[in-house]
Amino acid sequence: MSDVDEIPSMHTINLLRWCDDTPSILHLRLKNYLYSFEFLVDNNSWRASIHRYQSGKTKYAHYRQSDDILADAGWHCSFCFRHVKEFIFKMKAYSHVDRVRFSHYLNPRRIQRVICRGADLFDMLPEEYTFKEIIGKMGPIPHSYSAVHLPAYLLQSPKEYKFLLPGNCIRESG
Repeated sequence: MSDVDEIPSMHTINLLRWCDDTPSILHLRLKNYLYSFEFLVDNNSWRASIHRYQSGKTKYAHYRQSDDILADAGWHCSFCFRHVKEFIFKMKAYSHVDRVRFSHYLNPRRIQRVICRGADLFDMLPEEYTFKEIIGKMGPIPHSYSAVHLPAYLLQSPKEYKFLLPGNCIRESG
């Protein structure tokens, strides 16, 4: 169970398919990216989970349900959209609208500049639990131009998903 932007790797799916007696709930630790696979935020995304289905007991929940976590299990790519209008739509959506403090945040040229810098669209401090973590994540995310350990389908379809590959931050306007 996961959001659409939380993607387990094929290796993870096969491992779980081949293993006997997996935990009834297993969280997946995913590499956490922002805007594209050029901006690796951290390796701490754990909300995606695998559930052994039990009729009447299995429910979707996006919070910690178990201490069992499978490391390096895939990718979480937030705000990884092809078009600038999709960024604007998400910024104005229910769960993010309170962060749009000024109308110029929705300016398409500003959004494009922010994406290419790896900065925060809402000019907010990082959401962390300690001052050390906040300070460590302040400012733009460092660029990574490596394609190592990215989803195989993405690497096999570079023309279709160019906007997700490192070095291709310019989004389509349509």
